[in-house]
Parts: sequence; structure tokens; C-alpha cells
Amino acid sequence: MKKLSARRRHPLAAVVVLLLALAATGGLYAAFAPAGKAQADETAQSLAIDEGKKLYSVGCASCHGSGGQGTTDGPSLVGVGSAAVDFQVGTGRMPAQQPGAQVPKKKVIYNQAEIDQLAAYVASLGAGPITPTKSQVDPSGADVAKGGDLFRTNCAQCHNFTGQGGALTKGKYAPNLEGVSAKHIYEAMQTGPQSMPSFPDTTMPEQEKKDIIAYIKTVNGSESESPGGLSLGGLGPVSEGLFGWIFGLGGLIAIAVWVAAHTAKAKKS
Repeated sequence: MKKLSARRRHPLAAVVVLLLALAATGGLYAAFAPAGKAQADETAQSLAIDEGKKLYSVGCASCHGSGGQGTTDGPSLVGVGSAAVDFQVGTGRMPAQQPGAQVPKKKVIYNQAEIDQLAAYVASLGAGPITPTKSQVDPSGADVAKGGDLFRTNCAQCHNFTGQGGALTKGKYAPNLEGVSAKHIYEAMQTGPQSMPSFPDTTMPEQEKKDIIAYIKTVNGSESESPGGLSLGGLGPVSEGLFGWIFGLGGLIAIAVWVAAHTAKAKKS
């Protein structure tokens, strides 16, 4: 008993007991808490995929195939990712009403929960771009000037330098970006819908996407004003030059004719 008491009073005894307690606590947490959370997340994801598959079978399978493999009426969805589904369905472009050169934006027929379920099912078919989070698309604090440079370099050729859109070849067009949500702009850059090229993070980092979103929101915001006066639709130098030619030069010609006519009358009198 004396030997046992001496060991209990050893200076390192308290340290050893503390280490054992910490090890036991950590082991119990690792064994139960994370596993439980992971299992719950896995169950919720599995339920979302099942519900998404049901929605897909009703609204998408006729064009894209029962397993997303694609048909003559619709492309394969394997590997497009949840971001593509959130963009296409969240803007009403899908399901498409009829085939055409380009599927237009229209009224959304699914709620966000159903869109998330569809996205979960399509994402399960193959890895692809993931739906961005709110923090990823939030343009707060972004560099608007840099966003303008990036937009004019990569996007203005089709969307116009203020995002007003424009015509493309074979009946296609670049849509107007006014009023488009930051999330859908981000997803369009991620996935490259229809005629648009894709800009993954390896090509255009997340911060640069935020800068572009900030620029689009600035030039199309309710408080934005055209520094030159009338924006003329924001269509660029073509419309501005046409306006100047017709009204500016036309006005000068009209004044010249009026002055000549009155000069001639004055000489006759």
C-alpha cells in the first residue's frame, strides 16, 4: 500500500492522467460525432438524389435520356455538374419548350428545393462544376475597375461592353445581363451555357469572377448613370455613331438649307 501511495504521489502522475483523459475524449469524439454527422449528410444527399431522379424522369428524361446519356433531342448530362442544372433550370431555360437555335430565358417552373434535388441527381451522374455558395458570388469589396477590364477583354465581344447583349450567328444571341442574379452570372462563367465559353477557376479565379459580377451590377444598377448623357441603349459606338450621323449631321444640313433659303429670299426682296 505504501508503494502504491508513493506512485500515486509521483510528480508525473497528474500529467499522465490528463493525457489519458484527453486521449479517451478525443477517441470517443472521433468514433461517434463525425461519423454521425457524416452519416446524416450522406442520408440527406441520398434522399435528394432519389427525389431529383423522380423529377428528372418526368421533366428531363424525354430529351436527355433516362440515365442522362443524351439523345438526338438533348445533350448528355454526365459531367455537367450541379452548377449547370442550377443555371439552366433556375433561369427557366430548362425544361425547353421547343427546339431552336437557342433556348430563351422564361418563367421558372421548379422551386429552389426541387432545383437542388435535380442538381443533386445530375451531379451524381458524373463530377462537374459545383453550385457556388453565397460567399463565392458576393461582389462586396470586389474591384469594379478590374472587373471592367476583364469583362471588356472576355465578354464584351458578345454581351456588349455594358452587358446589354447582342446578336450572334445562326439565330443565336448573347442575352442581356441586366437583372441577372450574381449566382447565375457566376454559374454561366463556370459552365459556359450554349454559345458561351466556360471560364473554370483554373482559367479565371474566383476573385476575378467576383470582379466581373461587381462591374456588371455597377453598370446595370438602378443608380448608374451614363456619363455621356443618353445611354442610347448602351449598345456602343454603332448606335451612338448612327444617332450622331442622323440627328447631328442631319440637323446641320437642315440648318444650312434653312439659311440658304432665307438668304435667297432676302436677295430677291
